[in-house]
Amino acid sequence: MANINMKKISIFYIGYIFTIILLFLYSYTQVDLSLTLSRASIWQNIQKSFQYIGYFQRPLSASFYVFIILLLFVFYAGFLYLAAKYQLKRRTAWKIIIIVGFILLFAYSAFSYDLFNYIFDAKIITHYFQNPYTHSALDFPKDPMLSFMHWTQRTYPYGPIWLLLTIPLSFIGLQFFLPTFFLFKALGVASYFITIIYLEKILQRLKPKSAVFGVILFSLNPLVIIESLVSAHLDTTMLAFGVISLYFLLDNKNIRSSFLLLLSIGIKFATGFLLPVYLFAFYLYKKHKEIPWNIFFICSAIVMGFAVVVEALRTNFQPWYFLIVMPFLALLGKKSYVVIPSFVLSFFFLLEYLPFLYRGDWNPPVPSQLTMLTISGIITSILIFFIWKIYTIVSWNK
Repeated sequence: MANINMKKISIFYIGYIFTIILLFLYSYTQVDLSLTLSRASIWQNIQKSFQYIGYFQRPLSASFYVFIILLLFVFYAGFLYLAAKYQLKRRTAWKIIIIVGFILLFAYSAFSYDLFNYIFDAKIITHYFQNPYTHSALDFPKDPMLSFMHWTQRTYPYGPIWLLLTIPLSFIGLQFFLPTFFLFKALGVASYFITIIYLEKILQRLKPKSAVFGVILFSLNPLVIIESLVSAHLDTTMLAFGVISLYFLLDNKNIRSSFLLLLSIGIKFATGFLLPVYLFAFYLYKKHKEIPWNIFFICSAIVMGFAVVVEALRTNFQPWYFLIVMPFLALLGKKSYVVIPSFVLSFFFLLEYLPFLYRGDWNPPVPSQLTMLTISGIITSILIFFIWKIYTIVSWNK
């Protein structure tokens, strides 16, 4: 019986990696029509066949997307179940995480154009020797990147630390698009790994029995995978510094912790919302009192949730905004008020790409559809949570 179970689990792992490969392949259906990744005739034929699905067979493309997302969440639920039952070993979990990161390092940034903006922001310094805080991409109208970029009118909106991290990548890329593109993707993948490593270190200190579960809750969440590894948003790098900062805070190394938090804030500012929580921790340390870490993580998740709301009100809500809440939810472990909302909201947030994939634009009625998806996700997560609580109470009474 044990051998049969092991065989089933092995098939489960293989099925998951196959789904990640499907996501990798699907990403290339979204390559911008104005972008040629390689001049090789064989690659151009392959690229055009993928683009044909993404741009000229949109209902089919949208169906593929939904199918892949559903598979990712089915497998995600399976991994969470195995971790909760202590049937998923740490070594196996890390093998899967590393394989996923390696495969998606080479994925195209299918669901966001932000990566191109990051590349151009650094290029303004390394190639044009100008200040990205005062110059936008539109100031360089002859640059070939403008043919496939979005938001070309905006100046650099992030902190200076992100520039310090990306300028070397721009230099190393020698102004060739494809090497530079993958160097920026590699930074996203490295940030993903670093975040997981330090999340695990924290969990092993505070909740060793739940360490694998917490790692899986964050690392294999489909929203985290897509926004960190496929789209390579800078939020992941911001989180990497934030989680390392939290690790040093755990050791009462407040100077190192503060410095790393400032580096995190210097990437995108959102982790600045953690300052009041950190100040409270510093106060408890000064008074030689024990920090209630569960309450600390709950407060951190709440303030980062507030940061998401502020960012959404400032522009529009984007699915990757939820990334900044996920590490703090993962640190709370196997609690229904953590697992259910993170699972359900991640699913609904990823569905927000569906209208664009189906229609090819963000025009009305898409904005109202996105609002309904966000509201539906929140309501559904609340309903499922209360249904689960009622079920557990009834089961306990029996």
